[in-house]
Amino acid sequence: MIHHLRAAGVSLVLDSRGAGVPAVVHWGRDAGALSPADRTALADAVVPAVPPSSVDVPLRLTLLPSLSDGWTGHPGVSLPEVRTAPRQLSTTRDGDVIVVRSAVADAVITTRLELTAQGVLLLSHVVRNDGAEPLLLTAGDVVLPVPDRAREVLDFSGRWAGERRPQRTQPGQGVWLRETRHGRGGHDDPFLMVAGTPGFGFASGEVWSTHVAWSGDTRQWFERSDLGPSVLGAGERVTPGPLAPGSEYATPTIVATWSDAGLDGLSDRLHPWIRSWSTIDRPRPVTLNTWEAVYFEHSLERLEPLVERAAEVGVERFVLDDGWSLGRTDDRRALGDWTVDPIRWPDGLGPLIERVNAAGMEFGLWVEPEMASLDSDLVRRHPEWLLTPSDTVTWRWQHVLDLSLPEVEQHLFERLDALLTEYAIAYLKWDHNRDLLVDASRPQVLGLYRLIDRLRAAHPGVEIESCASGGGRIDLEMLRRVDRVWTSDTNDPLVRQAIQRWTGVLVPPEYLGAHVGDARAHTTGRVAGLGLRLVTALFGHAGIESDLTRVAPEDLEAVHRWVSVHKDLRTLLHSGRVVRLDGADDSVLVHGVVAPDLGTAVFSYVVLDATDTALPAPLRLAGLDPERRYRVAVLDIGAPFSVLQDAAPPWIAGGVTLPGAVLMGLGLPMPLLLPGNAVVLRVDAVGLTHSVPAEAGAGD
Repeated sequence: MIHHLRAAGVSLVLDSRGAGVPAVVHWGRDAGALSPADRTALADAVVPAVPPSSVDVPLRLTLLPSLSDGWTGHPGVSLPEVRTAPRQLSTTRDGDVIVVRSAVADAVITTRLELTAQGVLLLSHVVRNDGAEPLLLTAGDVVLPVPDRAREVLDFSGRWAGERRPQRTQPGQGVWLRETRHGRGGHDDPFLMVAGTPGFGFASGEVWSTHVAWSGDTRQWFERSDLGPSVLGAGERVTPGPLAPGSEYATPTIVATWSDAGLDGLSDRLHPWIRSWSTIDRPRPVTLNTWEAVYFEHSLERLEPLVERAAEVGVERFVLDDGWSLGRTDDRRALGDWTVDPIRWPDGLGPLIERVNAAGMEFGLWVEPEMASLDSDLVRRHPEWLLTPSDTVTWRWQHVLDLSLPEVEQHLFERLDALLTEYAIAYLKWDHNRDLLVDASRPQVLGLYRLIDRLRAAHPGVEIESCASGGGRIDLEMLRRVDRVWTSDTNDPLVRQAIQRWTGVLVPPEYLGAHVGDARAHTTGRVAGLGLRLVTALFGHAGIESDLTRVAPEDLEAVHRWVSVHKDLRTLLHSGRVVRLDGADDSVLVHGVVAPDLGTAVFSYVVLDATDTALPAPLRLAGLDPERRYRVAVLDIGAPFSVLQDAAPPWIAGGVTLPGAVLMGLGLPMPLLLPGNAVVLRVDAVGLTHSVPAEAGAGD
């Protein structure tokens, strides 16, 4: 049987004829409506030649490539002590899902493939040992073919406060391999691995990508060889070990995506697919987080004025960050004692929560359940609960608790459940501020999933944010359990612009926590104007990370205006199509969101540094309907932008109405912004004031 999955312009063709493991005939552009005869002809036609000095049968890439079938590249599922070739037991199809059962020695491997309605391909394996002796398992990966024209590779690296830094390469023969060894994704997580036609961009080129939906150690690779097809491979970085009789190993899901419209084409598939299962079911509340406002300076007297200011500017969720728990006066002590500090909060958190709620806001609380300080009551009582010995190196002066121990999981559940039961807490900022520094992270990750799943079942109304010293743990398996991710610990808008741009290729904007910080960024010391800070935080899950009690009245009014604009736009911003424009000048970044019906759009035009010409290229919009006419006007978000020019382009003063084809093909000249400034444009189809309805009560 030759199976053909088709959805949203994507095809997967799988040849399951014969006794061998099914071969991947094609993954990528839609092959059209193939009759059974066409599928057979295609599968036969793409069988390669047999070159000299090679295996004596045509080399075809199967779902489980291995040495036993002549594949000398990186394997899929690897059981190195087994010498026999895997064989197919059965292949069944139910709609857009194919399940393949294969056997090798005493192992049964079940491979699941699903092509979603959005054209996203999901693959995973389950390896079960049906024998009487342990089996050594060294890899459980997915390997997919990509055509030879996919010569350029994009993935990501980074560091704390500088996540998702893109890196491009054109590997020669061999393997371009990225592994993580943090026990979490890490700030240098490759995130997505993209192989594409050289020079691919946001709107152009053919690209294939993989993402490992897993919150622990991963690996992804691109491999070119003289001896077989080019491939993308992905999976958990498995610590080699025995698979006991009767036990099984389930791989993470690999999320594989193809596009012939560049990186935005990947987002066009990934964002709607994620939204199809997202836990988010209401508008994202504008959030104020207290960390950079007060740090560990906690008291009702200190925070009451901040609550008042937050309510005045329209904040909807007030989050108390680190410093509320027993003895936690700095980051070197008392982590793990999840009871309210009686000195700073003699009446508990109740009085603060009452004031927050009375001001019309939800209350949120910071926690870091997976960690503990040596100087804590918890560790003094249970030193055996630490994942590594107490004399091993610390990280931010803290250790990791072993979540594989049932008693640890139970203790953390009880403490968090008690807090959520006693107090009206609508939101947990769940932090994770260090690497595990162990070779086998899988038990820890599974313990984390169990703990979050239990809490969500017990408190279904509580939202959770995933923070890992910023953006150190952002993946699609974690996204199934949370409602927000903290994209980075830096609120410097010049750094944030790039971090959000690249994180957003995979993750929809409604998940991306983006805050307006102080003028002087706490992580870089750089001063940025209010306008750029407001624009940078406008498009994501917007919030504030600043002490509003110390903000000048005119800036406070600007923040109030910005909050109102965001509330008016967030239905569009968090449901529309994200577009990013390629440009020859890296100093200029253009980002937009277009409504599903193409009736409304919002674009930001950001100048990060000195442009490479005195008159930068006109701004060409994207994603509009070429046949419709649109009015384009500058949107007042609360703070002006600064320019160096004798006169602005005439259209700036009153806006302009032009056909979509003109706006996308010719573009509009932009004001000559000084570095560190930004303009936001509102684009409306003529005759449609709001193609996406504003929320009730939006705009204060």
